[in-house]
Amino acid sequence: MSWDLFAYFALPSVLCWAAGAFFAWKGQASKVYAFSFAGLAIYFAFILGMWISLERPPLRTMGETRMWYSFFLALAGIIVYSRWHYKWILSFSTLMSFVFICINLAKPEIHSKSLMPALQSPWFAPHVIVYMFAYGLLGAATLVAAYMLIKKRGDMHKELNIMDNMVYVGLAFLSFGMLFGALWAKEAWGHYWAWDPKETWAAITWLCYLLYLHYRRICPGQWKDACLILLLAFVFLQMCWWGINYLPSARGLSVHTYNVG
Repeated sequence: MSWDLFAYFALPSVLCWAAGAFFAWKGQASKVYAFSFAGLAIYFAFILGMWISLERPPLRTMGETRMWYSFFLALAGIIVYSRWHYKWILSFSTLMSFVFICINLAKPEIHSKSLMPALQSPWFAPHVIVYMFAYGLLGAATLVAAYMLIKKRGDMHKELNIMDNMVYVGLAFLSFGMLFGALWAKEAWGHYWAWDPKETWAAITWLCYLLYLHYRRICPGQWKDACLILLLAFVFLQMCWWGINYLPSARGLSVHTYNVG
C-alpha cells in the first residue's frame, strides 16, 4: 500500500460518513450504521494496508497520527450516535475528519519503513493508538461544548450528559496512554517520567480534564464555565500533540521530537 493511494480510500470514506450523517437527520438508523461502518471499513483498510507495507505501525509521523485521528473521530461520532441518538454529532465528526484528511492531502509526509531504536518497542503501538482514540473522544466532547456555547438556550441536560460521558471515557483512555508511555519510557530510556516538554504538556492536559470533571461535580449548574474549561483543555491537548514541536525548549532536547503523535 502506498501513501499515494490515500485519497482513493479517504474520500470514499468521507462520502460514506456524510451519507450516514444525512440519514441521521432523516431518522433512518439502519442506513446510518450501514454507511458509517462502510466508511470506517474503507478507511481502516488503508491503515491496515499501510501497516503491512511499511512493516511497522503507521504512527511515526504527524501525517500518520492525523490519519488515525480522522478514523477515531468518525468512530467516536457513531459511538455517540449509537448511545444517545444525537443526530448532529455525525455531521460534526465527519466535518472534522474531513479537515484532517485535507491537511494530510495538502501536506503529505515521508512514510519510510525505518524506525529509530526508541520506537522499536511493544509499547509504541498501544501507547499511540490509545492516545489517538482518547483524542477522538475528547475532540468530540469539545464539539459538544462549542455547540452548547453557540446555542446558549433551552435544556442542556442531554448535551451535558453526553459531554461528561465522553470526557469520562476519553480521560480514562488518556490515563492508559500515559501509563503505556511511562512503561515505554522505562524500557527505552531507563526512567518512567523525566518532565520532558511533551510529558509536561501531557500532565497539564490530563490535569485540565480532571479539573473539568471535578468542576462539574462541585458546580453542576455552571455549565458555561465547564464548557470553557473543556475548550481550554483541548487547546492544551493540541499543544501536547503537535504544538511542542515548535517550542524552542523541545528542539534538540526533547526525546519526543521524532514526530510521534
